[in-house]
Amino acid sequence: MVQVDRVQTGLRIERNVLKVLKGLAEYLDISLGDLVEGIALHAFDGSAPFSPETLGKIRQLKSVYGLTLTAADAHALTEDGDPR
Repeated sequence: MVQVDRVQTGLRIERNVLKVLKGLAEYLDISLGDLVEGIALHAFDGSAPFSPETLGKIRQLKSVYGLTLTAADAHALTEDGDPR
């Protein structure tokens, strides 16, 4: 086990992305923070964070929660009142 120093943070995230992440964390029986941390660490290493089985569950959760965003949308998101 590796000891770490965790901090509490405020994070703004698209509503349906959050719903899918929460659903996935529940499915994997881990905390939302542990899920996000794991995704980030895999991304930092340039490796995929999810097995084919887990990707299937993600597709299912995206359908349930109406998440249509993809990685292609990542740098083009705006909010109401955002001048972009």
